[in-house]
Amino acid sequence: MRAFSCDTCGEQVYFDNTICLSCDSPLGWSRAEQRITVVPDDDTRCSQRTLNGCNWIVATPGLCDCCALTRTRPADHDVVGLPQYYVAEQAKRRLVAELDALGLPVAPRDAQGRGLAFDLLSSVEEHVVTGHADGVVTIDLAESDDVHRERVRLEMGEAYRTMLGHLRHEIGHYYEMLLVADDATRAAARDLFGDETADYQEAVDRHYADGPPVDWPERYVSAYATMHPFEDFAETFAHVLHVRDGLETAHAHGLTGDPRVAERPFAEVVLDTWLPLTRALNQMNRSMGQGDLYPFVLSAPVVDKLAYVHHLVTASSRSEP
Repeated sequence: MRAFSCDTCGEQVYFDNTICLSCDSPLGWSRAEQRITVVPDDDTRCSQRTLNGCNWIVATPGLCDCCALTRTRPADHDVVGLPQYYVAEQAKRRLVAELDALGLPVAPRDAQGRGLAFDLLSSVEEHVVTGHADGVVTIDLAESDDVHRERVRLEMGEAYRTMLGHLRHEIGHYYEMLLVADDATRAAARDLFGDETADYQEAVDRHYADGPPVDWPERYVSAYATMHPFEDFAETFAHVLHVRDGLETAHAHGLTGDPRVAERPFAEVVLDTWLPLTRALNQMNRSMGQGDLYPFVLSAPVVDKLAYVHHLVTASSRSEP
């Protein structure tokens, strides 16, 4: 995420800021301008700002575009689910802002079932399965809880598990529906990810019964990606977002030069800029007694997949009218 400056005093401000800590100017995210700006008055603040901390600006009083994408949230009396919902919406705002920057369509779900919707569900009283179905992203809000999420991560033998990671993965399924939509792209995707017509439930059962192939790091970005071609695409899509957002943030804070992602081949960006940066950051984390920031090894076949998905994303944005 880029760094921004306060319109009033020029001090550096950030994506989540609601106030400038230097001059006390009220701040909010302008989706139209894709930047943090001074909020004109309270009527231009999202009506969900108290409930979920939203700092987005609205043209007319009410919900902002991002909050309006949420179809279901915890009930007002859910004292466990509401704080978890707060955390999930923070991550969702970052996701939507990145999708906007990429030029990907982020349209709310209409009466015909087209577009996006998010069901952010409390699992306090019911079992919730995180997933995607025809444009509806469902999130188990228990994943907002650090203790729960770390326990599941260890049980699943995962290297990485975050709320933002869940959202980036699940939205990847949605964009596969939109971007892999003709015979040519479908054939190219099949060459890289495998036959998407393979029975999904059989693949799930096999994955959890037998685990991933022993040599999975040679061909996949994660063990979960081995389960089915749909999951491989979604995991790869999530990592494209990880790389782009991570590099933009690093450049904004002087940790790397301009990655020029829009001009350079994405495989080159990954190999020559992203991997050296993450190796350094992993060592920095270790120097502080923490785990690796980016605990992934990107083999040549994985880099090819990343480059293909990035091409799909950027080609789609260039073709938008």
